[in-house]
Amino acid sequence: MTPREAALAIWQAALAAGDVTPLIRAVLRRERGTLQAGPLRLDLARIARVLVLGCGKASGAMAAAVEAVLGDRISDGLVVVKDGYTAPTSIVRLAEAGHPVPDRRGEAAAGRLRALAESAGADDLVLVLISGGGSALTPAPAPPVTLAEKQAVTRTLLGAGATIGELNAVRKHLSLLKGGQLARAAAPATVLTLALSDVIGDPLDVIASGPTAPDPTTFGEALAVLARRVIGERVPHSVSERLHAGARGEVPETPKPGDPLFRRVTNLVIGNNTLITDAAVTTAERLGYRPYLLTGQLQGEARAVARELIERGRRLEPPACMIAAGETTVTVRGPGRGGRCQEFALASAVEIGGDGSLTVLAAGTDGTDGPTDAAGAIIDGDTVSRGRAAGGDPRGALEDNDSHTFLRASGDLLVSGPTRTNLLDLYLILRAPAQRVGEAV
Repeated sequence: MTPREAALAIWQAALAAGDVTPLIRAVLRRERGTLQAGPLRLDLARIARVLVLGCGKASGAMAAAVEAVLGDRISDGLVVVKDGYTAPTSIVRLAEAGHPVPDRRGEAAAGRLRALAESAGADDLVLVLISGGGSALTPAPAPPVTLAEKQAVTRTLLGAGATIGELNAVRKHLSLLKGGQLARAAAPATVLTLALSDVIGDPLDVIASGPTAPDPTTFGEALAVLARRVIGERVPHSVSERLHAGARGEVPETPKPGDPLFRRVTNLVIGNNTLITDAAVTTAERLGYRPYLLTGQLQGEARAVARELIERGRRLEPPACMIAAGETTVTVRGPGRGGRCQEFALASAVEIGGDGSLTVLAAGTDGTDGPTDAAGAIIDGDTVSRGRAAGGDPRGALEDNDSHTFLRASGDLLVSGPTRTNLLDLYLILRAPAQRVGEAV
């Protein structure tokens, strides 16, 4: 097996470990009229209706798994997924919407979610399924902010390299749904949320912008994000107006920790990136590579992190596999296309040059990386020469944030299609004895 084949096999094993069906079955159990999920135990005979709501790239697959457990006990349901991320459900309706930039389909679906939550009574159970991407998929702009203005803010924040926490702190304070406001809409019903974490540390208030979790951030902190990213002057007037009004106390805050409405809300994280790193370690070892788990909390500017990891990778005693998971960021300065994993991969390719001993995989477990059809890329010591032979300039592409174009030309893109899970990004650096790329280990 070549190093590229080994990297792909490790990646595929990691995706299999993130399959949401066994994760749902492990936490949600129905036995003799009782539904149990973590510490919550409910007598289904005392529940009038079960409503299933959700949003995120994995929420369609989660809904299908929930239907397998609860069957026709579900009265109604709606989950919002990214285009192409549907799953076979018979009761819960699926709506597709835009990601990462919100669109009108998402706005309409968010309104339907809110209305369904508001229909719940004290004897109902609202089962909420959330995963990464849920925030962008369910825009519910608060007046006077419009959807187009919220789209502009999202693009500006992404282009400025904002972290997911920073992005969500702003979006929650421009929304009628996020930051615990879906739980507020469902009160006084019992609310059970099952979350698949795509956020380092699994903070419930950040996963999909925490629609059923207390929000510790404030309007003032949202303003601080704009200032920190130096984009305060570039946001629409309505956005600035709402955030400043909220900071002055003229607009109600999102529900905070200790709010009584959360007494009937249970939030459970059913999976995180430990699943994928554990699977990567096991598979690398099985394939003959000494596994080295660096971190499950990788952060930082993609190209800078790539340089650091390549330097570490060169010091490994072959055959070895360095494993990391997390979420880097990209500060967009050029007009090109790509995503954080592709930028990491291209920066790695530039760094290793023609070193045939290193193979690097960087890919999002959700199957998408930025506004492209690729999950990421697998690069090696021949990537730069292949790309140049096809007319590409690796350093120019990196400066233009055009990793997708170069890696497509070099034949190194990793295209998985929808994975229906979302557990952050996986980074692998395989060091084999120096050899020609393509030669068997």
